[in-house]
Amino acid sequence: MSKRHEAIGIKQAIRFEWMEKTVNLLLSGLDTKEIRQELHEYLNDRMGSGVRQDRGAEARSFAVGILMNTWVTPQPILLHLQKALLNSIEKDGNQIIVAHWAMISAAYPFWFNVARQTGRLLALQDMVTMRQITGRIVEEYGDRQTVIRNVQFVIRSFAFWGVLGETTTVGCYEKLASVSVVEPKLAILLFEAALHATSEAKCALGLLLNNPAFFPFQMPIINGDYVSQHSSHIDVIRYGLDDELLKLTKQPPVESRWV
Repeated sequence: MSKRHEAIGIKQAIRFEWMEKTVNLLLSGLDTKEIRQELHEYLNDRMGSGVRQDRGAEARSFAVGILMNTWVTPQPILLHLQKALLNSIEKDGNQIIVAHWAMISAAYPFWFNVARQTGRLLALQDMVTMRQITGRIVEEYGDRQTVIRNVQFVIRSFAFWGVLGETTTVGCYEKLASVSVVEPKLAILLFEAALHATSEAKCALGLLLNNPAFFPFQMPIINGDYVSQHSSHIDVIRYGLDDELLKLTKQPPVESRWV
């Protein structure tokens, strides 16, 4: 298991508009140093709660670090995914939430795992509580204050992104309407992100199509042949009569033209 899979990392609630700001800076052609500086200035008086007021340098640095690690300076293994998702945004920005979800899930598997447990609970009930989700994550990562606090940051981020709705009961959330992933090639990039978020880097296609970590989305029907034809970064391995296993291929390093 890599350090990326072991890390918790989400030390701040991340608002959707911050992710949009980061991608816009990246696509504008600014270099890494310029983007970091712009983000520090942008977040200087923007709190995770949405309130406009000055924030501490440490808290701001945490938020900037997450945004940079997700979109601007991801680990080398994620550079293909970064480039492919940025290309998809340039072609059609209407489903940008799918791209953001894929990239942050790959960069921070903790986000993916919190989403997975949230989706599992929502498959059983109409509403979920912070306590229920935290309890399941603690079983996986251990009963540490850091784990508990960071689960709260991720769940609040889900609410800020509009994929969970706050109810009248504090700490209780309901699922909102799903976003249809209308472009199958974008769905394949979600699969790739999920494989990056999984330490084994492999998963059955059927499990990916119904992965609870994709609870905000309605996935299109895709078969293994389509994945094989449209992705050079995923191997499709057939076993049994109708089962198909998706596995990340080993690829040479990719240089990103955006940094």
